[in-house]
Order: sequence, then C-alpha cells, then structure tokens
Amino acid sequence: SRESRNGENIRRRRECLACKRRFTSYERVEELPAMVIKKDGRREIFDPQKVLAGLFRACEKRPVSRRALEEIVESVSAMVGEWPDREGPVEAIGQRVMERLKDLDKVAYVRFASVYRKFEDVEAFLDELRNLLGPGPVARIRGEDR
Repeated sequence: SRESRNGENIRRRRECLACKRRFTSYERVEELPAMVIKKDGRREIFDPQKVLAGLFRACEKRPVSRRALEEIVESVSAMVGEWPDREGPVEAIGQRVMERLKDLDKVAYVRFASVYRKFEDVEAFLDELRNLLGPGPVARIRGEDR
C-alpha cells in the first residue's frame, strides 16, 4: 500500500483469490461531511462535483485543461476541510474559484462571475470588466473614448 499523490488516499494493489486478477483499490478516511451555508441560510453538504460542474460550464470551449480545473476543486476542498466546525459560507467557495479562474482564464472568470454574482444589468457586468481589465478597455467597449 502507498499514499496517493495528494496524501489523502491509500492506494493498494490487490489480487482476486478466485480468478487471480490484480486490481487497484483506493481507500480514504471517512469524515463527517462539510456543510455549506447557502445565501438563503440553508445548509447543504459540500459537493466538489458541483464546483467542478460549474467550472466545466464556465470553461466550455476554452483552452483550459481538466487537470487545471481539478486543481481548483482540490484547492476549494482543502479550504473547506479547514473550516472550523466543518461549515462555512458558499461565498467563500465562489471567491476562491474566482481568484483561481482570474489567473487561469479571464473569459472563464467572467462567465463564472456572471452566474455567481447574478448580474442584474449590463452596468453591473461592465463594472466587473472594469475591475478585471481597468477602465481603458471597457470605456472603448462602450464607445466612451470617441
């Protein structure tokens, strides 16, 4: 048996006693699930697959590797695992994802932010672009530099 790369799993090579085929199994220590406090106050079990699904949607047709997205999910999962009382706000997850996406792919960042922050109008969207790019490029988009 060996620890996996991330140190959270134990990898074991086994052999079936009946057919003699060898296979690999992975074991993980089972802990109490972490809880996420949603914006409306509900509590929900943290699901890294939901984070990954959101990242896949944001990065659709973008040159971002699956491994890079999995690293973001691992980062978020590690943060969640460190929460006191094993629960924390969903906003912390969204912020961590946006911080990592901002460095990885700006288009994916804007896509994710538009869903996560629920922009109500074009002005809120442009404000986010101003924060991302600075005032010059967004002013040109709106035609303010003419």
